[in-house]
Order: sequence, then structure tokens, then C-alpha cells
Amino acid sequence: MGLIGFIPQLVLAVPAGLIADRLDRRGVIIVTGIGNLVSSLLFVMLALNHSHSLAAYFGVLALYSVADALGVPAQRAMLPSIVSGEQYVRASALISSISEFGAIAGPALAGLLIAIAAWVAFAAVAVLQTVGIAASFFLDARMREVPEESLWASAVDGFRFIIDRKVILGAISLDLFAVLFGGATSLLPIYATAVLHVGATGYGLLRAAPAVGAGAVGAWLVRRPIARHGARWLFWCVAGFGIATIVFGFSRNMALSLLALAGVGGFDMVSVVIRTAIAQLSTPEAMRGRISAFENVFIGASNQLGAFESGTVAQWLGAVPSVVLGGCATIVIVALWTRIFPALRRFDRLEET
Repeated sequence: MGLIGFIPQLVLAVPAGLIADRLDRRGVIIVTGIGNLVSSLLFVMLALNHSHSLAAYFGVLALYSVADALGVPAQRAMLPSIVSGEQYVRASALISSISEFGAIAGPALAGLLIAIAAWVAFAAVAVLQTVGIAASFFLDARMREVPEESLWASAVDGFRFIIDRKVILGAISLDLFAVLFGGATSLLPIYATAVLHVGATGYGLLRAAPAVGAGAVGAWLVRRPIARHGARWLFWCVAGFGIATIVFGFSRNMALSLLALAGVGGFDMVSVVIRTAIAQLSTPEAMRGRISAFENVFIGASNQLGAFESGTVAQWLGAVPSVVLGGCATIVIVALWTRIFPALRRFDRLEET
């Protein structure tokens, strides 16, 4: 599932960025939202027919991933044109907090709906996606000036822009490698059953803990957005992410494990808000779609490939060594990035990007 989610992000990164910069972003969001809706309806059909075809479910998941890969860059590029630079960090934290609330409530609600029938859960997703598509019509639809250069030149310019801006490259690559190695959440089923022995109920609590931590920190950032010492906050919070991952890896106490996972989510929230602000606010309006597409590849690699990496290492060495080594690797990455990207180390005010 991780690979199926990542491959479309990698293959479609350049087309998705060009689409987001050359077409009406609101229209792109609506069309790709309809693609997600169609995927959910296909899941409903498969569930109603009691299909056991893995290929069919993977095929629909691939369609969903393609729609996401094409739509997410346009979604991310919309926010800086809706809110001013001074309010961007606050707005980004608010959006992230709402997303984390969904991450907490979603699995719990899904469990109740699946208890009724699997198709009911998929149908509920389709209904909510319909609401999201309707809400997209209220977004700002102002057309932007389309660049006169060729598609190839536009794609190369986007890639060159990231390479030349060491602050952007350092921020998104730091997130990539930190989460790639620190993918403890992908091994939660193993921890719930074989390490902590807390069963399905405990797994639900473990699954919600990172979102609780992220939501709490996100709410705090809405009220008190980070204004100064952006690099210091970024590096320390990514290091904190690695330390919390190590604590969770070694823990055999449920309360300590929940606290560590909440720390994982909280520290990650800070780094996500800072990284997003750096990438979006320091990018010209005409290039935000392309930069968001490249950023989406980095994020997809860290999440989907991170799950694949953690599972593979767990298969070789066991779940606990996989988590602990991943946390240690995250701390090493932070130390290296402070040397490799001095421009990122000197970064201070988010609002001045």
C-alpha cells in the first residue's frame, strides 16, 4: 500500500506541478476531488459484492493515489494566495490541527461504521468527499498569469529553484530523511500485539496518540505562532522527534508509550508547520504549484517509503531494533544537516521568507 501511494507521487510530480501553475487551481482541486469520490464509490461496490480480489482493491487505491498526486500540489499552493504572509503560519497550524482531529476521530468512527458493514464506511467517506468538493467551489478562483516558457523549461525551473534555495532544499530533505527512518507508527500493530500486548483496544489508543500530540501542539501554534529562531525550532523538534521515537521503541509500559507517541506527533507538527512555511512563503506565486509537487514527492517518500523501510528492517531485525535504529538515524540526520545546510541553520524569521 505504501508503494502504491508513493509511485504516482513520484511519476506525476512534474505534470502535477505544471498543472497547478498553469490551470485554475480551484478547478484542479474539484476535478481531482471527483477522482477521489469515484475511487470511494468503487470501494463501496467492491465491498457490496464481497470482493476478495487484492488486485481490484490495489487498482482502486492506485486511482485514488493518482488523484491525490495531481490534486495535492494545487491544494497546498492555494493557501498562500488566500491568507497573508503574516497569517500563514497561524493558518497552516490551524489546518494541520483540523487534520489531526480527523486522524483521531476518523479511525474511531470508521470502526463503528465497519461494525455495521464495510460498504457503509466507504459510503460515509464518499459523502464527506462530496461535501469537500462542494466546499471547494468557495475557494478563490482568480486566474494567474501563465508563464510563456515551454513546459519543459517550466519543469526545469521548478527543480532548479529548489536546488538553488538551500533553505527550502534543506528543510524538505530534513523532513524526508527524518520521517523516512523514524517510521515507528507503521509498526504499531506489531507493538500492540507482540511487544506491549494490549490488543485491539490498545492499538486504537496507540494509533490516536501521535494525532493527539500533534493536535495539541497545533492548537498552541495557532495561538502562539513561531516568529523567531525558525532554524533552532526546526532542528530541535526534529531531534525531539527522534528521541521520542527511541523512547517508544524501548518502552514496555503503555502509559510511557502513549506519552512518547504524543511527543512524536507534537514534535512533527512543529517541523511540518515550519517546513511548509519555508517552502510556500519563499516561493513566487507563479511557481508554488511546481514547488508543492516536488515537496509532495519528499513527503510521500518519507511517509509511504518510510513505512516500507520500517517494515523491511523489522522483518530482518525485529520491530524494536527497527524503531530504535530509526530514531537514532533521525538524530544523526539532524547533526549532518546543521553542517550541510548552513543557510538553513542561519534561518530566523518565518514571516520574512
